[in-house]
Amino acid sequence: MEYVVLGWPPDGPTLRLHYERFSYAGKFVMTNTGKAAVLTDDAESEGTGDDQGVAVETDEEGFATNVLGAVSFNEDRTDEGALWLRYVTVREDRRGEGFGARLCRFVTDRARERGYENVRIAVNNPFAYEALYKAGFGFTGDRTGLAELVLSVDAPRDTERYQAGLDAYRERDLEPNEGVAAFLAEREGSSPPEVVDDPAASLL
Repeated sequence: MEYVVLGWPPDGPTLRLHYERFSYAGKFVMTNTGKAAVLTDDAESEGTGDDQGVAVETDEEGFATNVLGAVSFNEDRTDEGALWLRYVTVREDRRGEGFGARLCRFVTDRARERGYENVRIAVNNPFAYEALYKAGFGFTGDRTGLAELVLSVDAPRDTERYQAGLDAYRERDLEPNEGVAAFLAEREGSSPPEVVDDPAASLL
């Protein structure tokens, strides 16, 4: 697999993902956000990082065919030193393999190298919350107006703060068919998950 930054805001590239295979597919056609992706091994470029020679392959309808996951991001409107991850998506048939967490870790490290002092994201479900913890984020204690929890790479990652975020989800009306209640019960009292390695580090 290959992890690549396709472009930085405000001049990000368009990435056309198939709506039947990716959540939030329509959000990736916007050109004012940066984007990164994890590509299958048949991508034409090599390595990871800011690689403007990266080839996102497409089918006859213009949909990307070699993208397994993608993330979009933009600068904070009032804090130019902060970057917000906006949408994270993994191809439906490859979910649960850890691509989302590794891709967010990859983008975070590239953002730091680019000079951003902080990276944040707002998440609205415990599965995304767990994945972002694996990417190195921690719960800030803040929430957005949409009942999303705000996570940051600079936030504490102690067990008490981690559980406080999970408690916020436990307080909501849970959908038992989605396995949310079981997921939260399994993590009752547990410590935060370990942070995944930056995918680029294995090439150094």
